[in-house]
Amino acid sequence: MHWVDWTVIGAYCALAIAIGLYFSRRASRNIGEFFIAGRNLPWWIAGTSIVATTFAADTPLMVSGLVRTQGIAGNWLWWNVLMGSMFATFFYARLWRRANILTDVELIELRYAGKPASILRGSLALYHSVVKNCIVMSWVVLAMVKISSEFLPWPKEVIIAVSLGLVLSYSVLSGFWGVVMTDFLQFIIAMVGSIALAAISMARVGGVAQLKEKLSALQGFSPETLSFVPQIGAGKLALFTFAVYISVQWWATGAAEGGGYIAQRLFSTKNERHSVLASLWFTFAHYALRPWPWIIVGLVSMVVFVDLPADQAETAYPKMLMEFLPIGLRGLMIASLVAAFMSTMDTQLNWGASYLINDFYRRFIRKDASDRHYVTASRIAMAVIAVIGGTLAYFSESIADLWKFLFTLTSGMGLVMLLRWYWWRINAWSEISALCTGTVVATVLELHPRFSGSDQYPFRLLITLGISTAVWVTVTFLTSPVPEEHLKNFYRRVRPGTGFWGPIVRVLPEIPVEKRGLNDLACWVGGVVCVYSAMFGIGKVVLGEHLPGIILLIVSAVAAGFVLRNVSLDEPRRS
Repeated sequence: MHWVDWTVIGAYCALAIAIGLYFSRRASRNIGEFFIAGRNLPWWIAGTSIVATTFAADTPLMVSGLVRTQGIAGNWLWWNVLMGSMFATFFYARLWRRANILTDVELIELRYAGKPASILRGSLALYHSVVKNCIVMSWVVLAMVKISSEFLPWPKEVIIAVSLGLVLSYSVLSGFWGVVMTDFLQFIIAMVGSIALAAISMARVGGVAQLKEKLSALQGFSPETLSFVPQIGAGKLALFTFAVYISVQWWATGAAEGGGYIAQRLFSTKNERHSVLASLWFTFAHYALRPWPWIIVGLVSMVVFVDLPADQAETAYPKMLMEFLPIGLRGLMIASLVAAFMSTMDTQLNWGASYLINDFYRRFIRKDASDRHYVTASRIAMAVIAVIGGTLAYFSESIADLWKFLFTLTSGMGLVMLLRWYWWRINAWSEISALCTGTVVATVLELHPRFSGSDQYPFRLLITLGISTAVWVTVTFLTSPVPEEHLKNFYRRVRPGTGFWGPIVRVLPEIPVEKRGLNDLACWVGGVVCVYSAMFGIGKVVLGEHLPGIILLIVSAVAAGFVLRNVSLDEPRRS
């Protein structure tokens, strides 16, 4: 590392801290400003913030590692979630904005009533902030450790402490305003860096044709490495895993509802139209624009680092960075990975603290404190969460395995979370039983020697989903429904349409029923076709298959026109 590289990295970090200082006064007004920016963000800022958040330092490492070990098709581990993200765009984004809440956990007492609802809200606040959120943080920090270890001779614990201290230095000050504004800058820097590394790596091996020739000469290389989907000869388990991804995982793990930090961005938008467009832009940018630079680097790394062991595949990306980039550009690339790291960590810290303060501390411990008190408490909560996430990262080794564990852990609640908006009969006990059953089953399977292997992931997912669903459906019909008056209040505010709300719709004739199911379904199909076609079209062009790539891009453009036409005709109600 040259002093020029360190200067570039230092300049970026100073800029991020300056942004935090600039927005600190505005964020200090109240927790509405601190956590959702006063509900005043346009769609392009909110959507780009989601993209930047999902572009963490772990993502390029994991993607390039998957390419090395499973081929391009290995990315279906996360490509399948596109269908869930698009589903959330058209079926849930408006509902989240209408709910007019601060966190998605706050929905619990809006939807359910009584002590079970209070218990569930408090439990979910702790679960999401301390368990789920900190697992995500651990793999993001782990990625930063793997990157930094290539150019810093520091112990793992020192890298963790410095990385978290850097993020806390501005995110604690600026709240959500600083998060979204730095996210916008971080997304641009991270994309420029990843594209530059991919282009230089491809040029160093002589272009696409030379890359394919060198790959085919590798011992044990299979042409299926370059396939976008598993081939028939790839083995029954590979095809079975792919089938689970595209038929179950995308809706079972919570992505199809768009909760969490995605919902936080939707709460912060100006109105319903902005919430839909924010989610739509995020989905397109996340899947169509971002993955190919990482995939290219992964492919090139296979011919550059031939002997890199499979258990170190996730280090290929930072090794390529140090191998190919010149002075100055190397610093910019590392700054882009620092930006990717910070854009995710500041969100996780802010989002996790919103649960602890809004849904636990303010709800159950200190109900009537001042705005300044809650903002201060939020900043303390962010520091506590950072310590927990850093501790988990210290004991973790594989990013991909952490992804799979979290997917399994959340699969128990996926279906009940989707249906709670559209079926009046679901109650708090439904979610409590799903949460408890899913957590226990997923943990037992993760520790069981028969199911603990990475290749057993689809079985763990299906078993957890099946047992949890059987339990929560049974519990739903064995317990009393939510009181009618409470359901009526929820329906008035959110207006979810008919769905399975027949008994409530009949007693609220004054509420117009929105019959938009077929239109939303058509937009979902069009959106999925648009983004997959764009993603695979770009991939074909990048890999030298220009004609099929152009055809796919034309299909994407036609589908995009259909979706945008239907979205633009759909006038929203203002909250």
